[in-house]
Amino acid sequence: MITINGEQFDLQEIKLSDYLNEKNLKPERIAVELNGKILPKSKYNETILKDGDKAEVVSFVGGG
Repeated sequence: MITINGEQFDLQEIKLSDYLNEKNLKPERIAVELNGKILPKSKYNETILKDGDKAEVVSFVGGG
């Protein structure tokens, strides 16, 4: 199981950039925390989410 934003997915692994593309999330407008550490945007394309990983994806929203 991979947990993303509290939701569990029955996957063995998925490339982070593929997940973000599936969800239409633009890397320049999000931050990703993986297993308690902020992941640099430069690592999104090479990071494989694996069984047991916990990720939080946060979107930046403008407003005032």
